[in-house]
Amino acid sequence: MSSPAAKKARRESGVGATGPDTVVVLDYGSQYTQLITRRVRELGVYSVLLPGDADMARITSHNPSVIILSGGPNSVHVEGAPSVPDTFFDHCQAKGIPVLGICYGMQLIVQLMGGEVKPADKAEYGRMPVHIVQESALYGEEMDPTQMVWMSHGDEAVKLPEGFKCVGKSDAGAVVAIENAERKIFGLQYHPEVTHSERGFETIRHFLFHIAKVEAGWTMQNVLDEQIAIVNQKVGPDDHVICALSGGVDSAVAATLVHKAIGDRLHCCFVDNGLLRYKEGERVMKMFKDHLHLPVTKIDDSARLLAKLKGVADPEKKRKTIGAQFIEVFKEYKDDVEKKTGVRPKFLVQGTLYPDVIESCPPPGSDQKHSHTIKSHHNVGGLPKELGFELVEPLRMLFKDEVRKLGLLMDVPQAFISRHPFPGPGLAVRVLGDVCADGALDTIRAVDEIYINAIKDAGLYDKIWQAFAVFLPIKSVGVQGDQRTHSHVVGLRAITSSDGMTADWYQFEPKFLQEVSAKICNEVKNVNRVVYDITSKPPSTVEWE
Repeated sequence: MSSPAAKKARRESGVGATGPDTVVVLDYGSQYTQLITRRVRELGVYSVLLPGDADMARITSHNPSVIILSGGPNSVHVEGAPSVPDTFFDHCQAKGIPVLGICYGMQLIVQLMGGEVKPADKAEYGRMPVHIVQESALYGEEMDPTQMVWMSHGDEAVKLPEGFKCVGKSDAGAVVAIENAERKIFGLQYHPEVTHSERGFETIRHFLFHIAKVEAGWTMQNVLDEQIAIVNQKVGPDDHVICALSGGVDSAVAATLVHKAIGDRLHCCFVDNGLLRYKEGERVMKMFKDHLHLPVTKIDDSARLLAKLKGVADPEKKRKTIGAQFIEVFKEYKDDVEKKTGVRPKFLVQGTLYPDVIESCPPPGSDQKHSHTIKSHHNVGGLPKELGFELVEPLRMLFKDEVRKLGLLMDVPQAFISRHPFPGPGLAVRVLGDVCADGALDTIRAVDEIYINAIKDAGLYDKIWQAFAVFLPIKSVGVQGDQRTHSHVVGLRAITSSDGMTADWYQFEPKFLQEVSAKICNEVKNVNRVVYDITSKPPSTVEWE
């Protein structure tokens, strides 16, 4: 347990003041890094994410009770690979701070403390068993001797530093768990933070409470209080703020939070950009009025945006085009708000979540500097440099499930909270290729409406994290009405997930898929083939673009 002096120092510094202990996670670029902080928070312990090459002054400013080294795409052998400060391990030992290295983090421990890491003869990726091979402080007495975990590494430890022992191995004999219990330094060559690691959460729990002996004391109420304070600190007492409401959970929760902070100085607009689902505009406006009680102005910008997207097939170009046009609309709306209030708004609220951030290109100076780009999001990588707004993003470091909990805390209706996610670029990333070609938007709207209604009628909507239809840029030969057809192919996707970072495809009963396919082909013009996506994340992403 942390000393009373250390706890007092944390409270007085204002860092981690919401709880008696703080876990610092050093980010080396893994796509799962924020999941580590999330798992720690789930256990009621305050956590903060810092770049992997943060100096000791920055690390110690948070008075950490625990430090976790994340995974990452780098190799410890590559010149310039990120590392810990030279005095890191000596400082941790002197202060009694437990350290846990995950994947790349474990390799750093081995390499820097005198062991040896080499490229593996065979890389290990995906879900596979590991075996506890001897008594272990890290696993404790209650842990299963064999468990399924999520692997993702090309290097492996072949010689351990002095004082360390191997406590876990893979089927292939690779070292996957190490520890020096005396120095409280531990390493895992797999990702305990992802849901695919069946006992990973218990391992993190055991490490925090039984080895590090931290205390819980952090809740979503802390997040709400902290973010309201941050908004009030950033937005002056006379400033006005614009919020773009998409109709999704994220922007609505962000707007509700900012409205709690600044009241009527928040001005919301809902933009119909031509990429919405079937009757989405009127349904969303009714929800804003009847349930959220937020004053919202609806803007129809569909003609302008679709004109700019005509002929654009590259998904990144589509995202950036949409992001740039969104900002143009907000600039115009800003003029309208200024005429109305006499004050020119300089802030824009966005419902950006952490999965958006870590899948997008890390901007210069970002604390995610070691991450690799997966795809840009229109509200992250797609924004033009000359924004003209200062961003207010109160959800930027949260996951979808945390946002939902935050919304319920602010009395956002459950019916709204439980809505499936809808991407910011809308149907543009669900129509592969040119969104303006072949009546694609009308087709995918009709298909999606049939599919989602069928899911609701079957009582499955709340069991599925996200479900949607995709318009594919191919045609197939079919037979409809005893005639040969050459029509479009559409894909259906449904996933289960706890956080959107990893996901499994939902296993519908064959009869359900058969009935939905038949209904789509019978009722939607120019569709003669339906396919179902059975790919998990990873290796795929949730959306197809």
